[in-house]
Amino acid sequence: MTNFATKKLYKYLGGIHIHSKYSDGTGDIDAITKAAKKAGLAWIIVTDHNNIDVPEGIINGVYVIKGVEISPPSSNHYLALGVNNIIDYEQEPQRFVEEVREQGGIGFVAHPDESDKRKNKYSPIKWLDKKIIPDGIEIWNWFSVWADNYTDKNIFAQIYSFLFKDRLITKPYTETLSWWDDLNNTSDEVVPAIGGIDVHALKIAKHIFPVKVFPYKSMFKTITNIITLKEKLSDDFKTAKSQILEAIRLGNNLIVNRKITKALPEVTISNSKETVCEGETIELDDFTYIRIKLGKKFEVRLLCNGEVIWENKAKEVEIPLLQRGKFRIEARLNKLGYAYSNPIIVR
Repeated sequence: MTNFATKKLYKYLGGIHIHSKYSDGTGDIDAITKAAKKAGLAWIIVTDHNNIDVPEGIINGVYVIKGVEISPPSSNHYLALGVNNIIDYEQEPQRFVEEVREQGGIGFVAHPDESDKRKNKYSPIKWLDKKIIPDGIEIWNWFSVWADNYTDKNIFAQIYSFLFKDRLITKPYTETLSWWDDLNNTSDEVVPAIGGIDVHALKIAKHIFPVKVFPYKSMFKTITNIITLKEKLSDDFKTAKSQILEAIRLGNNLIVNRKITKALPEVTISNSKETVCEGETIELDDFTYIRIKLGKKFEVRLLCNGEVIWENKAKEVEIPLLQRGKFRIEARLNKLGYAYSNPIIVR
């Protein structure tokens, strides 16, 4: 393996797309942050439907940032991060994108490609006009994938879907990844992606004792965003909030499903002078390599500008890069998605 001098990088696990009692979730912020802490998360972003009242701050040792899920009744949901004012959900979705930017925030299309072929009562909520250019995309949404694969045709199928819920979580949808690649191919900068939990900690009240399904703590151990910082997360909340949101804005994050393995991946590109991570840019020279460290052996795909240029099983690998473009990786285990990196630009 080639050795390059690298600066220390700081990794922080966080959860995005969380619902609380301020919309249709069941938990208050005290319970949610305690669950996040137990699940190993350093930060969370709460995105209630059309509500931005959740308190911010360092609560129970977890950085809590408020966002909002702009939520029309049947389609075009948009996660707005870093905004302070509610955005009217009755507007055209193009205005969602524009107003989030006007407030200095960043927006992500939520669960854009939910299935029309569901075998249950849940209606899909899709993003209808992909000609609209968002700031970023939620490429993987836990609840969407579960709902698309859940069948309520009989009691046995229902029980299986709830008891073995994680077996229904496959991988991001091909059409979502393709749209994301297309957006990146038409932009000079990184169009960032996030993974969303979409956790509500739903209660089923039909029984004598209400049953809570998909509780916060267990859900916080599923689809996780690992941000990479060059400095430690500040003890000052306002500064830390800016660090987290800026990392997400730039695409300095990698999306993993921690139910697959507890090992945390690492993706960097180095040349003869420096090493960079997801969302950053580096110059191509004769010593440019991508390093992929996964902790255990996975099926790995390396893509450049959305096209697969290398594919193999690997635990740790270093691949020389001979071309310019936007490079990202996907890692799977037995057809289940595990890790998806934001692109690194090689110029």
